Amino acid sequence: MGRHLQIGQFNDSFKPIMDGVALCAENYTRWLDQKYGRAYAVVPHVPRFHDDDPFVILRYPSLPIPLMPPYRIGLPWASPSVGRFLLETKFDLVHSHTPFVAGRMATRIARRHGIPHVSTFHTKYRDDVLRFSKSERFADGVVQRIVKLYEGCDAVWSPSESTAQTLRDYGYEGEITIAPNGSDFLRPSDSERATYRALSRELLPWTDERFCFLFVGQHRWEKNVELIIRSVAELHRLSPEKSVGLVFVGEGYASADMQALVDELGISDLTVFLGKIIDRELVKRLFARADLFLFPSLYDNAPLVMREAAAFGVATVVAAGSSAAEVVQDGVNGFVVENDPSAMAEALSRLSDNVDLVRAVGGRASRTIYRGWEEIIDWAAGEYERILALHAGSAAR
Repeated sequence: MGRHLQIGQFNDSFKPIMDGVALCAENYTRWLDQKYGRAYAVVPHVPRFHDDDPFVILRYPSLPIPLMPPYRIGLPWASPSVGRFLLETKFDLVHSHTPFVAGRMATRIARRHGIPHVSTFHTKYRDDVLRFSKSERFADGVVQRIVKLYEGCDAVWSPSESTAQTLRDYGYEGEITIAPNGSDFLRPSDSERATYRALSRELLPWTDERFCFLFVGQHRWEKNVELIIRSVAELHRLSPEKSVGLVFVGEGYASADMQALVDELGISDLTVFLGKIIDRELVKRLFARADLFLFPSLYDNAPLVMREAAAFGVATVVAAGSSAAEVVQDGVNGFVVENDPSAMAEALSRLSDNVDLVRAVGGRASRTIYRGWEEIIDWAAGEYERILALHAGSAAR
């Protein structure tokens, strides 16, 4: 790479809030800082959490969002020291992963320094706004502001074609570059996976013979977690002799209601809620133990967790018609089921009886779906250089 880059990565979430966009911003920062110069994560402060990463994390004040735990809204104007740092730091380029508070911060910094602003469009924001506001008019107004922000960027990226189509549906007419997400997990060797699997016994109360279904992600109804719970309950009702288990990892506003539904449907004995897990080594143990990863979300566009599962040779079950199904060939590198508890229960019953098929499909997922973050960041750094060259050329004219 031709120069020592200095890049700001801006986002509205960051660990200990564990979601795909936060992991994306973290890995951009980590790998850029490690290989291409100096990178800064500019993100909200979370009380009682202390950073220990090798790169700079610039935290600004924030408040909790009452209707959407564990998320927080940033208050960057409440920290003069953060403002001074951003104004004094000579960024080459800023990259935002949100069109909201952090995205608007990046816009102002780019304008102030006369540098390019790259922004990645990650998710279906209108759905979130509509769920909380209950107002189509308000949601449409927010979408207009989102589109206006992206129209002012020097480059707009999106992790998948279906995600890009969502932004086009919002009314954005500019160019969108597909910038795939990666996984921070390296593919383990057979012996490493066996070790991780053995260590999972410290987290789960089951024997190794039990067929294990895993979900990792925010506990929100939009993730279609109700389909998972009802499908496993239906499977258990029809075949109570089957030795299966269901593991949920994550947190969110629906956590308590999910556990109540599990109790109501009588599958609490075969369901484990592990809550939020920040330690990535512990998450690896669970992927090594899982037989199938369940992610039938109709909300997510390009879920990172599918690549994490693929790193460990675990196939994902996705819902037909979902954006996540974009990279899945049914029975080849994953499994596609109808968005219906009975249909999914039938598929899970069949697959739990065919371990050889499940493992073969998981192996193909590892070869076709998995991509590491280092590969992605090498591509991104090259794109930054191209954008910087175009920006310099425009400024010279």
